[in-house]
Amino acid sequence: MKTVKQIDLSLENRPGVLSAVSDTLGVNGINIIGFHVVTDVAEGTVRVIVNDPEKAINVLKTAGYGIDVKEVIGCEIPHHPGGLNAILKPLKEADINVDYLYPCMSTGSSAVLILGVSPVEKTLKVLEENWIRVLGDELYHM
Repeated sequence: MKTVKQIDLSLENRPGVLSAVSDTLGVNGINIIGFHVVTDVAEGTVRVIVNDPEKAINVLKTAGYGIDVKEVIGCEIPHHPGGLNAILKPLKEADINVDYLYPCMSTGSSAVLILGVSPVEKTLKVLEENWIRVLGDELYHM
């Protein structure tokens, strides 16, 4: 299955906590290539895509962070007005709900989007049938 690993962390919503995660990864040579942060009053959820997920998982666990690892889809979308619908319309027609999405990195004429969806396998099939380039491990090395 052509997916990428997303690491989810639940963190206190206070100054410096997100910086500490970035420091922990950075001093261990791990690059954050995509992230999404959602907060409420007391805590927040951080979703990260990194260049070396296995190392990041070990580093974060060793540092005492509680993490959850999920398989998500990284795909390219056209970088022009309405380009997002190249993905959203086929998913709508297949009755697939997008739980969340966020940009990862730009690759010139296209943008990379991270999709949190269920079911993943059905989504991969729909994307493939609609000529959407799905990125697996190559995303970690872009």
